[in-house]
Amino acid sequence: MVLITRSSRFWRSTLIFVTAIVLVRASIADWNRVPTGSMMPTILPGDRIAVDKLAYDLRLPFTLKRLVRWSDPSRSDIITFESPKDRGLVVKRVIGIPGDRVQLVNDALWVNGEPAGYTPAAGVQPTDHAGELNIERKETVLGTTRTILQATTSSPPFPGAFPAVQVPNQHYLVLGDNRGNSQDYRTFGFVHRSTITGRAYAVLFSLNYDNRYLPRANRFFRSLL
Repeated sequence: MVLITRSSRFWRSTLIFVTAIVLVRASIADWNRVPTGSMMPTILPGDRIAVDKLAYDLRLPFTLKRLVRWSDPSRSDIITFESPKDRGLVVKRVIGIPGDRVQLVNDALWVNGEPAGYTPAAGVQPTDHAGELNIERKETVLGTTRTILQATTSSPPFPGAFPAVQVPNQHYLVLGDNRGNSQDYRTFGFVHRSTITGRAYAVLFSLNYDNRYLPRANRFFRSLL
């Protein structure tokens, strides 16, 4: 009888622990694997990113139903959301908030009539397994700065231009930092506020897919803010 009681306590404690972890990941904080290079050089394939699911609101676990809302994404936030195209989980950077007027001209960004400034960053580096090369630059506009990749090829997978658009109310315009190779506004349009699930704030750890999945120690606990 004692053994049965101890076993019951063990499995009850285990169930409570697992349930708590699942609920935390569903509504408070989560970690997500990044399989593609669309956010390079900020986020690399193989990074595990930490996501604050309480950054903007509190949601009912396992749903998009908002219980309490206390803030909204800002320009240059890195957010996670359900893709308007296939409802898969996506991570991209906010470029335009509601009311902003945004356009991309020859790989150069304009927001509310202000052109972004570009300065050299780390030079030329490979962006993906196909071996394409991009220029790494600092992009600054309306008080926000990030490092992006701009394609050196004349015809990258995704166009470096789109006409001026105004971001509708309750929507956001997002782009990948790897501008020549990212499925973002250019493929699925605006992102509705209700589909945004959190804000990425750090790389927890990283595995190098091109080098036998060895850890990239220099990327552990790297801030994305």
